[in-house]
Parts: sequence; structure tokens; C-alpha cells
Amino acid sequence: MSITRRELLKLAGATGVMSLAPAIVRAQKLEKADVQIAVGGKALIYYLPLTIAEQKGFFKDEGLDLRIADFAGGSKALQAVVGGSADVVSGAFEHTLHMQSKGQFYRAFVQQGRAPMIGVGVSKKTMPNYKTPADLKGKKIGVTAPGSSTNMVVSFFLSKHGLKDSDVSFIGVGAGAGAVSALRSGQIDALSNTDPVVSMLTESGDMDIIVDTRTLKDTLEIFGGNMPAGCLYAPQEFIDANPNTVQALTNAIVRADKWIHEVSIEEIAKTVPTQYLLGEPEVYKAALTKSMDGLSPDGMIPEDGAATAIKALAAYVKGFDAAKIDPAKSWTNEYTRRANEK
Repeated sequence: MSITRRELLKLAGATGVMSLAPAIVRAQKLEKADVQIAVGGKALIYYLPLTIAEQKGFFKDEGLDLRIADFAGGSKALQAVVGGSADVVSGAFEHTLHMQSKGQFYRAFVQQGRAPMIGVGVSKKTMPNYKTPADLKGKKIGVTAPGSSTNMVVSFFLSKHGLKDSDVSFIGVGAGAGAVSALRSGQIDALSNTDPVVSMLTESGDMDIIVDTRTLKDTLEIFGGNMPAGCLYAPQEFIDANPNTVQALTNAIVRADKWIHEVSIEEIAKTVPTQYLLGEPEVYKAALTKSMDGLSPDGMIPEDGAATAIKALAAYVKGFDAAKIDPAKSWTNEYTRRANEK
């Protein structure tokens, strides 16, 4: 039986239960209410919409019983889904293209970040005389995890300046206090990470930024087009089998995207778990301010995003054949459009 919106409102008014309306409008029955999301560095501002949707109960409002498994980096989170211990990845868009190049189809369906929001910096302790990218040769560069988006940004930067991945050593340092400690203690010479880690090290004077993709303007200059960042993505088989569940996940993230841009920095800082602040709430709030432009306002993936990401991957990934990639199979705004219509 179908029911129009007007009939729905009449029914809700007649029964005196307007709270019924959102539930009926919201979604059809979920194919899978118990969903596990794998994420690499949940405390990072890169994944702020995921945390907000969780903390504000947006996933619960959609009828989802969500569990979030946190890993050291995005590549580790992807491995969890590949291995079957999680259903959906909260991770960098580029991974959908990497997987397609290997004959495995994953699709991004809602965006959390419209800029990579990654900063690359050099240690003032071990590289006080840094002048050009050539100075990175032979150095140890910390990334959240090898193969993650933090690694990808460094690789792209190196390739633009005539260097290869083999010219440096990549060290997995995670996405929190461990990354801060690794740079301050001299275990690494440079670091690619996101906020609040980047702001914590620059504000304290431990690190100088040499690459900054926290704003849309800088991202367009570096990559030559829109570069989708944090997304929810999943195997195409999962999306095909669970469209209502995917819609519910999308609704929650889009709601979080919008909430973030509607409230104050203070309100956001109060909402995230205290440990996200790493003991320095003012630095965290400063980091939020610097990263706000890179956070998606509506969850929509840009039309040129896949092409930009393919071009970047082709520039530094050995054996990556851009001609074999179908960009249209790596993303969809079908669910995000519906969420924005709510």
C-alpha cells in the first residue's frame, strides 16, 4: 500500500502522534540493521562526521545498530572489509579506485570531506635546514599507515618533484598521540597526518608545514581539480543487497555534515569524546577552524572527483593503468540526493 505525504500528515494529525511521521517517511525496512564500520583514525577531524553521527544518535535515529572498529590507518580499515570482519569503510575515496584496478568493485556513496585535509610537515628538530623537497631523500616520513591516504598525499608530492617512494622510508605512526610523540622524539623526520595532530605540532613549533590540503583552494591548486576525501564506501555487492541500509547510513552522515556547518566550534568540541582533544582543547578548536572548509556541507561527491583522483594515482602508483578504470563505478550520489531531499 502506498501513502502520500498529505495522507501521512493527516493520519499523524488525526492520531495526535506527529512523531510517527518521520519514522514512516524515513525509510523502508532495513535489510541489515546491525552494521560494522571500519575506520582508520576515528579521532581525526578527517572523520568528524562519522563521530558526530554516532555521538548525536543519528545512526540510531535511522534504526541502525552501528559498531565502529578503529584501526591505525585507512588501509587497515579496508583490509577489515576485504577480510569480512566489517561491512563498510569510512576512509579515503582513492581506495575505491585502487580496488577497481585489482578487479574488485567498491563504491563511495556519501562524502565526509571535500578536501584531503592532510598536512605534510618537516621536523624542526631533525630537519631544521629544510629548503626543497629534495631534502626529504633518505628521510623517515611518518604516515597513519603505509598505503593510507596520508601516504598517498606524500607520494603524489614526491612524484611532482621528481622523487620516488623508494627515495624515502614510510613509517606507520597512527593518528593520535603516537604520531605526535614519534615526531617530537625524532623517530621520524617528517609527518603526513590530519588534524588535530598537524595543528598540535605546528602550534607547538615542532613542525613546519610544506604541503597543506585542508582547504578547497589549496586542494584545487595541488591536484588540479576536486579531490574527494573521507567517504563511506562499501563493496558493490553490499550496496546492491542492502540499499535501504545504505540509505540509512547516508542519511545519518548527511545530517552530521549539515550539523557541523550549522553549529559553533565550541559546540563541536563539546560533542566529540574528550580524548579527541589530546589534552589541548584550544589547539583542537583551532584545528577545527582550519579544517572546516575541507568538511563536506552536504555529503555530495563532486562530478570531477574520480577523474582528479585517477590522475593523482596514475602519477605515482607503479602499474596503475588509468585507462582500465571506470570512474562511474567508483561513486554514486543516488543516496546522498535522497538524504538531502529529506
